[in-house]
Amino acid sequence: MEGDINEGSVPPYYREVYEAICNKKDERVQIAVFQRLLSSTDLPNTVQSQIAEYVDHKDGFLSKLSLYKALALIALAQQGKQPSPKLLENYIQEFPKPQLGELKDLQALRMQPAQESPLVVRQTLAQLLERDAVQVELIPEKKGLFLKHVEYQITSQRFKISVYRRYSDFDVFHELMLQRFAYRMVPALPPKRMLKGVLTSTSEREFIEGRRRALRRFINLVARHPFFSEDELVKTFLTFSGSDVQNKLREAFKRAGDEFMTCKIATQAKEYLPADIQAQFASSRELIRNILNSFHKLRDRAEKMAERSKENAMDLLMFGRELSAVGSDTSPVPALALANSSWGTLRQSLKGLSVEFALLADKAAQQGRREEDDVVEKLNLFLDMLQSYKDLCERHEKGVLHEHQRALQKYSVMKRQMMSATVQPKEQVSVEQLESRIVQQENAILTMELRNYFSLFCLHQETQLIFTYLPITSHILGALVNSQIQGHREMGEVWNDLHPKLSCLFGGNNGIPSPLLSPQKGDGKTAVAFSPS
Repeated sequence: MEGDINEGSVPPYYREVYEAICNKKDERVQIAVFQRLLSSTDLPNTVQSQIAEYVDHKDGFLSKLSLYKALALIALAQQGKQPSPKLLENYIQEFPKPQLGELKDLQALRMQPAQESPLVVRQTLAQLLERDAVQVELIPEKKGLFLKHVEYQITSQRFKISVYRRYSDFDVFHELMLQRFAYRMVPALPPKRMLKGVLTSTSEREFIEGRRRALRRFINLVARHPFFSEDELVKTFLTFSGSDVQNKLREAFKRAGDEFMTCKIATQAKEYLPADIQAQFASSRELIRNILNSFHKLRDRAEKMAERSKENAMDLLMFGRELSAVGSDTSPVPALALANSSWGTLRQSLKGLSVEFALLADKAAQQGRREEDDVVEKLNLFLDMLQSYKDLCERHEKGVLHEHQRALQKYSVMKRQMMSATVQPKEQVSVEQLESRIVQQENAILTMELRNYFSLFCLHQETQLIFTYLPITSHILGALVNSQIQGHREMGEVWNDLHPKLSCLFGGNNGIPSPLLSPQKGDGKTAVAFSPS
């Protein structure tokens, strides 16, 4: 569209403005400088957005002719005209001079320090994790065998306060967050109830504990999100101690509305997006989809490891109990075995071994809990975030894009109706009504286009957040390694304490060669050597 304007068709003032604000190194105008120039005109935000949309830019810069085009649109808009490319095409006079103030003031726009792009998320993982740590504890109320209802004590480290919430409070909060931040990653809530037909006292306790963990992950992801943590909705949920938190949350949402209405740069989002945003989005989405699939598998394996540790604990406990049962047998030893057997003495010794095996079982159970709390939960936290990104991508495609396409189709139908009305005489009232509807639809389409760009803007930021969280992989691996080291060390200490007792049991005159462990010939390795008498 730069062909509509050439240097010969513009007033000298345009060249003076260009000289005042251009970058002397490459003779282009930074988009940030142009945005400051546009903001200084005091034109309505919607008009500024239209002008910015019509002006070509590349890699964060405007060319000289692009700036001239923008200056012409600003001048015409200041005269009360609706800015559009067609307005420039049909303009045959010399373009008017925009009201921009003194040239020295314009030079100051270029001298202002370059501001970082609002598109970039610069927080590190450590900074995000330090924003808050929220604990969620059960406060159950029982009615007979089953729990009547569950209340949660929510304690925010940041706000240093504890409040009490029901699941229904989480539900309302979650729904309002989706309305307030439709273009961002809002994690899903766990289900409210178990499937019918599987309810037992044990399964209900496990379900409620799993739901508590999931709610804790949800509220921590929300409390640490850089665009959620300062929002009134989040602060209300974490701090309001009154009786009707749900109404308080709804009031907070009514005051704010959705993010598009409150974000200062929402209508200029397109200006900050890279030219290849769609390609970047597609490649990032595919990569994150693969990461999601891999982390699902990692989580499943970690769960099996934790389950095996718990099963090992139960096996060790039962092994010790069986030894104790053998040792507790008071049946007399037959006379024919008394001469060559020490079974009576050995049997008494076996009874005492159940203590060591119970301790081993306890260590194995602790290992399972560490694997569950330190490894599986961290994997689940990141999986919840990855899944919320997947949900966001689907919302973007099925929501904003779909609504935009429907609006364009509706607009096309209206235009055809208008053409038909001009060809075939109709009542003036119906034609005017149709014109009014077309104008309304044009405004709706413009709003949808702005929302679409803002949705992409937010999606780009949320993608950055995913990559910011990826180093949590090292936290997970560190937790796995540390849990294994601690578990094996503690188990090893108990086994080592048990070893001397076994030496007392099997050493001496009990009919089994000593030492119990003897080296096999040839390979120098130690193996169990049971020799027949």
